[in-house]
Amino acid sequence: MFNYLVKEFLARTGESPHPTRREVWDEFEDKSLCPLTCHLPELAEQPNYYNQKASLTQLKKERPWYKDIHSQVLQEVPKRVEKAFDRWLKGDANGKKSGRPRFKGEGQYKTFTYQQFKQYYFSNDVIKLSKIGNVKVIVHRPIPDGFIIKTVSVTKKADGCYVTLSLDDKTVPTIKPDFDANNIVGIDCGLIDFIVTSNNERVEAPKHLRKAEHKLRKAQKRVSRRRKGSKRRKKAVQKLSKQHKKVADTRKDFHFKTANQLLKKYDVVASEKLNIKGLARTRLAKSIHDAGWGQFLSILTNKAENAGLLVVKVLPHGTSQECSNCGHKVKKPLSQRMHNCPVCHTSLCRDHNAAINIRNRGAHDLYNQAQLMSRVA
Repeated sequence: MFNYLVKEFLARTGESPHPTRREVWDEFEDKSLCPLTCHLPELAEQPNYYNQKASLTQLKKERPWYKDIHSQVLQEVPKRVEKAFDRWLKGDANGKKSGRPRFKGEGQYKTFTYQQFKQYYFSNDVIKLSKIGNVKVIVHRPIPDGFIIKTVSVTKKADGCYVTLSLDDKTVPTIKPDFDANNIVGIDCGLIDFIVTSNNERVEAPKHLRKAEHKLRKAQKRVSRRRKGSKRRKKAVQKLSKQHKKVADTRKDFHFKTANQLLKKYDVVASEKLNIKGLARTRLAKSIHDAGWGQFLSILTNKAENAGLLVVKVLPHGTSQECSNCGHKVKKPLSQRMHNCPVCHTSLCRDHNAAINIRNRGAHDLYNQAQLMSRVA
């Protein structure tokens, strides 16, 4: 079936004998080739990462300039295509599917990766990239002893190119030697205060995007006034990109510092399983994107794993409505910022109340997990 589609495609277009995966799927969906009423057998040879990677040898003969690109960089491209099509056709681990893969426009392909990298290619402030040569780099921080470089990615951003090194160290412990499960804190993410802990510690929401809106608006207007395709427009777009990158970098730096402060004090951090995509469809979408809860929780989880600590995700339902002292449900609108329980007369900030509930649920889940592990052992 697959070979038949390829032959039909070549007969119609007269193109190279290596059609893209999207072109093959377009032909597969064509009613003239395969009516909806007929039975669709399994493809004899489905387009996948392996046969597309195998076709690179022939492509280098047909397009000699492919030889100027490192083989690992070329092999990474069909791997990304494979992931994109899997997310479209099969979905992710939760069954959620993404949109149909699209071709990247000129200048949109901004990252390439070397899947294997020799350690001695990186020394001091010089990195050797195959097919490119020696490149001077500004080292953000030295590589710790014992870490091995696994992959290298080069990314083009608004203010230059960045090299990202993926490191591996077998000596990193899965759990910290003096790990204390009782040293637990709950955090409630919000828009007024970025986080409120169960110990009533507050971190104010910095609102990076809101503060930069005036500069972004001026930069965007400058782009709109320029003629499309002109050099002046390209310069204006670059300035706008730099301004957006500055906002993103400032937010990310804030997230790293906040996560670091939490993990210095506590061994276990309990947080909510937030449906950020759903929340971002509300009228608070701009503020939610500005806060960047998803990025923060991802950074917090990764840093905890690297430090041998733990982040526990709990269900968020009812954390703001339930009394942290007696468990009585006190319904209140979002505008009501205080929690006043009519049963036990507990009165405290609703975010603090929610953080205590999150900590209690996290401790409960952690206890159940320990009990289950002891039974299995």
